[in-house]
Amino acid sequence: MAEEFKEMDNEYGADQIQILEGLEAVRKRPGMYIGSTSSRGLHHLVYEIVDNSVDEALAGVCDTITVTILPGDAVRVEDNGRGIPVGIHPKAGIPAVEVVFTILHAGGKFGGGGYKVSGGLHGVGASVVNALSEWLEVEIRHEGSVYMQRYERGHAKAPLAIIGECDPQAHGTTVTFLPDREIFEETVYDFSVLETRLREMAFLTKNLRIVLRDEREEEPHEKVFHYEGGIREFVSYLNHSTEALYPDVIYCEGTRDGVYVEVALQHNDSYNESVYSFVNNINTPEGGMHLAGFRNAITRTFNDYARKNKLLKDSDPNLSGDDIREGLTAIISVKIEDPQFEGQTKQKLGNSEARTAVDSVLSEQLTYYLEQNPVTAKTILDKAILAQRARAAARKARDLTRRKTALEGMALPGKLADCTDKDPRNCEIYIVEGNSAGGSAKEARSRATQAILPLRGKILNVEKARLDRIYGNAEIKAMITAFGTGIHEDFDIEKLRYHKIIIMTDADVDGAHISTLLLTFIYRFMPELIRQGYVYLAQPPLYKIERNKKVWYAYSDDELNNILSDIGRDNNNKIQRYKGLGEMDAEQLWETTMDPERRILLRVNMDGDNLSDLDLTFTTLMGDKVEPRRDFIEQNAKFVKNLDI
Repeated sequence: MAEEFKEMDNEYGADQIQILEGLEAVRKRPGMYIGSTSSRGLHHLVYEIVDNSVDEALAGVCDTITVTILPGDAVRVEDNGRGIPVGIHPKAGIPAVEVVFTILHAGGKFGGGGYKVSGGLHGVGASVVNALSEWLEVEIRHEGSVYMQRYERGHAKAPLAIIGECDPQAHGTTVTFLPDREIFEETVYDFSVLETRLREMAFLTKNLRIVLRDEREEEPHEKVFHYEGGIREFVSYLNHSTEALYPDVIYCEGTRDGVYVEVALQHNDSYNESVYSFVNNINTPEGGMHLAGFRNAITRTFNDYARKNKLLKDSDPNLSGDDIREGLTAIISVKIEDPQFEGQTKQKLGNSEARTAVDSVLSEQLTYYLEQNPVTAKTILDKAILAQRARAAARKARDLTRRKTALEGMALPGKLADCTDKDPRNCEIYIVEGNSAGGSAKEARSRATQAILPLRGKILNVEKARLDRIYGNAEIKAMITAFGTGIHEDFDIEKLRYHKIIIMTDADVDGAHISTLLLTFIYRFMPELIRQGYVYLAQPPLYKIERNKKVWYAYSDDELNNILSDIGRDNNNKIQRYKGLGEMDAEQLWETTMDPERRILLRVNMDGDNLSDLDLTFTTLMGDKVEPRRDFIEQNAKFVKNLDI
């Protein structure tokens, strides 16, 4: 090995240094610019172009954006903004529009006066989409003329040209592109994914009208998003699967030190906090200074009001932020001229002035609102005081679940069968439904790396329970202790004992319900496990087919039909439909579901672009209100693949 390395090292010279010209770097490493070449990256192309149109809306020069999925999965984005400039760029010597679409880090968002605030900050959006498209066409309506230029895989095919006339009052840009099949793993757009993102954009930009149209079917269909109430309507939308504790959505708005602040909030009867922060319409899932300012203002203002109005006794401790935010849905949206994000992904805001601005605007206006609405103030604080008491009870129960060492001295409910390897990177834990399946799994497993934790029936629905009840639940305590990370403020990903947490339930309706309950618990209390890709769903087979002493397993109806087509459809076939893991012996369970060489695992992902809708889905499916759940089932019934009759 050393000699091989030395030989390679000797060949390393100046001619091995590659310089990627123009947009070659984007095509060589697309994941650096759009995150991935999977479905998520595919949809990100649309967001990049729409973001540019939304920036026109933020500048007050655009009120309508139309996104159309065309036959063949090309996409057209049209706006009535100012139109990308068509004049010759003084330095590049080519039209400005060509600069925008062919040169990285070029755009009107670097302080040239084109935009006061914008979501796209790095000047790569349009050029990256161009680089990753088989072809892209841009049309610009400007001063009575229609300009057009076509690109193929990032290269202009002809100079910018006038192709027609238009109303001198008409203006705007239309971008049409076809994602490159050489780059993307899949190129079929999902209407519902685009719908979620575009709805969010419309909520965040008052009075902007966004139309999403799908022309791939014989009968085109479209959705229109237009919210005059802006983020107030966003909060109402997120709360529609719960009962609001008071009728108003509290709204605060103001500008401090050049930072425009909007906050909308309302408490509901759930026990979960749903707070989302945005900067220039860009979601910041890791929060940052604006979120810190919001939390400071909320905690201080409610405690001050409670003390002043004797809702807390002198001897009572202050309410914590967690107590006050129990059941809170809130949107924090700031517009700032020069936001400092952590990296191209824009996950977290670093501007300290945003913290001061949010704190100041919210403290002042929330104090005024509480003084004017004492009934609402008391309702919120009564809930917070109950949460404080429950949290104190939970703290006592929590201490029982904390690990000193790897389960040392802990007799866990469910009888965890741990693995012998102590390196988390090598270890996986199967969460198994029932003692029968748990017994088979323990017998089948690889003892070195596979741990088994059987659960007794359905765990507590954490969507309907406070923290004290959750810590008091034996099955949940078993999982918390086995995983090792703790939950909520105690959560520490470095203490995770298994890098694969695999939910293994029966392939029926009850099994699906148990999986959903487990995912709800992990999502609400350990979301980082999902975010970092540690949570999986096992895929046991649906059918066992025997013919002439040979055995096949089918994981879907389509696979069953394919197997029967290959071996013949006659009375020599013996087909067994598995209803539960307990019907398989240890050898079959290993072969079909647990053997790393042959099993199928589905990784559970969290799309950071659509967290608000993900949150709403859990609340809808697992909350108390029946009507939103029925509506959700009716809308999504067509996507069901396996249904027990």
